[in-house]
Amino acid sequence: MSTFNAELTPKRRFLRVVHLLFLAFLAIQALAPAYSKIRGKTDLLVADAPLYAIIFIAAIELALILVSIFAKKNSALTLFADLASVVYILFIAWTLATAKFNVLREQLFPPPGIILRQAVQDARPLLGHISASLLLIVKGYFLAAIIAIPAGLAFGSSERFGTAATMVSKFIGSIPPVVYIPYGIALLPAFKTVSAMVIFLASFWPILGGTMSGVMLIDKPIINSARVLGVPKISMLWHVTLHAALPQILLGAQQALTVSFILLTSAEMIAAKSGLGFYVKNYSDLGNYTRTIVGVLVIGVVISLVFFAFNKLQKFLLRWK
Repeated sequence: MSTFNAELTPKRRFLRVVHLLFLAFLAIQALAPAYSKIRGKTDLLVADAPLYAIIFIAAIELALILVSIFAKKNSALTLFADLASVVYILFIAWTLATAKFNVLREQLFPPPGIILRQAVQDARPLLGHISASLLLIVKGYFLAAIIAIPAGLAFGSSERFGTAATMVSKFIGSIPPVVYIPYGIALLPAFKTVSAMVIFLASFWPILGGTMSGVMLIDKPIINSARVLGVPKISMLWHVTLHAALPQILLGAQQALTVSFILLTSAEMIAAKSGLGFYVKNYSDLGNYTRTIVGVLVIGVVISLVFFAFNKLQKFLLRWK
């Protein structure tokens, strides 16, 4: 039995290097902070800023201890411990390079405590920007899925049009959706609609291509057996073809979701007044790099959570495999 899947003994639960990294992070807080040589003292390294970083890391350590107590599989505990180790190492290096030794310019790279304090202070507006971004994704992405999946099932089921439609989708899908922005501004009534159009075009072609590919890869005996049993065409399409093609459809949907988030910032740059992309761009234009880093980190967290939920949904829909 490998160590990764080994039985969880008390030693494996609690004696891990990650706890030493936590203690190392606490230890470096005792080092004297660096101060700006230009001002005599910096306006970023305020007294309460390190407390935010300590509370954040302590919360992760507490969560790790709880997982260590209640985890049933060594693989799950090891994964969580590895993720915590990465966060600890990042915060240790970040703190040493900024707050303690001033290796990085404090205006461009504020210490982690400053970033966390700003995130707490901006919690309410950040929630509003997160809601605006997710609403934009939902509008464009789900509209694309509603149209692309039935169209892909129809085109993929046709031997005559399936190959041609696949080639067309690959050609048009290779064109970056941002090039359509000038036409969207000229033809559509509102900038928010243009932003949703960008997300729609980014999502539509991967989902359509994945659906057609899934239908065309279905084993012929499955279709022939359903035809012999006299399954109606509509039932064939939704109860046989759709289920058999579902793995490829979800693969295309995942690719579409990735591209949608990549283009989210570009879409929100079109005269947007809200959204995470707007938050980052607005404060980067103002030279406020503390809030810029906050926005970038929040985008990463939101995307990670969305993909975590998507993977859970994918496993549920493909539980029959």
